[in-house]
Amino acid sequence: MSRIFIGTSGYSYTEWVGPVYPPHTHTKDFLSYYATLFSTVELNFSYYRMPTKEQLLTMHKEAPSLLFSLKAHQSLTHSIDPHSWKQSAHLFMDAVSALSEHNSLGAVLLQFPHSFHYDVDQRRYLYNLVTECSSFPLAIEFRNSQWYNNRTIETLRKQHITLVSLDLPHQESALPMMDVMTSFTSYIRLHGRNASSWWGSDVASRYNYLYSDKELESIKKRVCSLADFSKDLYLYFNNHPQGYAVKNALTLRELLKKEGEYEL
Repeated sequence: MSRIFIGTSGYSYTEWVGPVYPPHTHTKDFLSYYATLFSTVELNFSYYRMPTKEQLLTMHKEAPSLLFSLKAHQSLTHSIDPHSWKQSAHLFMDAVSALSEHNSLGAVLLQFPHSFHYDVDQRRYLYNLVTECSSFPLAIEFRNSQWYNNRTIETLRKQHITLVSLDLPHQESALPMMDVMTSFTSYIRLHGRNASSWWGSDVASRYNYLYSDKELESIKKRVCSLADFSKDLYLYFNNHPQGYAVKNALTLRELLKKEGEYEL
């Protein structure tokens, strides 16, 4: 039976006090309360600040039931220094080992920007990076459509690396919504469908989207299709404004429970 882990991308949002967290909940109690709702969380702060082993161990102790996925630090995906990236990778992996050692690691997310092109130098860098990080389960999200080709898919399969399935706004320049198995783990990220603000600088507006029940039914079908061939499936809603991610995640979980075929 496939295991499906549903959660949100991030949890430490003060605007969730009221819509998600009880009134007057202190920030230090966010994670423990979140763990009463979901089985997994995708950590975003690890992109902006290099996490430490002690920090992640503390988080595990606060919410021992959670499986944590982490977005890789920006020095590995966005601000790559050819002379120091290996040092950054080792720092990041040392921190992540705190979760791996306690069987509370879901996956490490390598999210690359649109500027990460499918060229020789970038392909070589990616190969070297995943080789350095091969001791952990990896999931890769590309934001440049050049990477969506047979060569990429076959390479990921050989290395047992998960290609992230995306849900994004429908527009001419949109990335393909490819639900392709490249390992025994599936990883889905749902960013909302705000086409008009997707390329704008207002990040809050970009993700301020509530999926409708009809859209969630369609997403459920995608999840079931992937889960039928997966050992584990991780799904994270990133439409965090106003607590929409939580509302959608709870609804989708109820829809999947009705299927009765998966461990949730």
